[in-house]
Amino acid sequence: MIYRLISWLPFPLLYAAAWLGYLVLYYVAGYRRTVVRQNLSRAFPDKSENEITVLAKKFYRQLAQVALEIVKARRMSKADFRERVTLANPELLQQYSNDFRDSVIILTIHQGNWEWMLHGATIALGIPIDPVYKPLHNKTVDQLIFDIRSQFGSRPLSMAESTRDILRRRAEFRVFVMVADQSPIRSERGYWTRFLNQEAAFFEGAESIARITRFPVLFAQCRRKSRGYYDIIFHEVARPPYAKEGHAIIDRYIALAEHAIRSEPESWLWSNRRWKRSKPESGPIEEPANPAS
Repeated sequence: MIYRLISWLPFPLLYAAAWLGYLVLYYVAGYRRTVVRQNLSRAFPDKSENEITVLAKKFYRQLAQVALEIVKARRMSKADFRERVTLANPELLQQYSNDFRDSVIILTIHQGNWEWMLHGATIALGIPIDPVYKPLHNKTVDQLIFDIRSQFGSRPLSMAESTRDILRRRAEFRVFVMVADQSPIRSERGYWTRFLNQEAAFFEGAESIARITRFPVLFAQCRRKSRGYYDIIFHEVARPPYAKEGHAIIDRYIALAEHAIRSEPESWLWSNRRWKRSKPESGPIEEPANPAS
């Protein structure tokens, strides 16, 4: 299988293959180029066409690199991750988890290398981190990603089973990671607000779970320091007691997500059809809170 061959490549050859992958994705296949340009243009209306093109090419280069890095993770050791993924402020997670005695919900986005972020934090902290994921349509790739995520003791939970599992085992110490920048499908309830200059729906599950369990919530930002090296920084989102009404947790998450994306726009997943749905009915759109507040 090609995935196994890629996972054995040394890093210099891996990045050479990633460069070829970029050329194919952008120039030959034109993989979602219209979607990417449209997303970038709407998110950054002040940028010129040339600036959007430059940013799009940077995105495709990083997309090719991250895709192969994720496959490479299958053959990487704990020492590899300690070297390539560092934590800027692990003391914040330690504080919120009461020295790793109380469970915590961590929200993040598809930025940097979100799969390496899981392993880097798990290994550096030495604590169980269970990712909540949305199964992929391609069963082969879905199984590959599941195997990669679980290789250092993490216990991946599908979105369908996550709420029940979290509530059933709420007395145990665990850290849950949710990549929450995906859009709900039409049959799922969503909270509509503004995100990167556009109306967008967000899952309400993380906020509902936080209210029920009274777990504190953090945001994890994965910053790319250089090719193949990443840094994780934690930000405060919310801690109990929580208000029964409103969407303070989601609003804070969105504000932090926007701040992270604008600080490093080329490393977010712009090929995701994030804005394919329109708001079902007219009405006021909530503005997310300022991340510095």
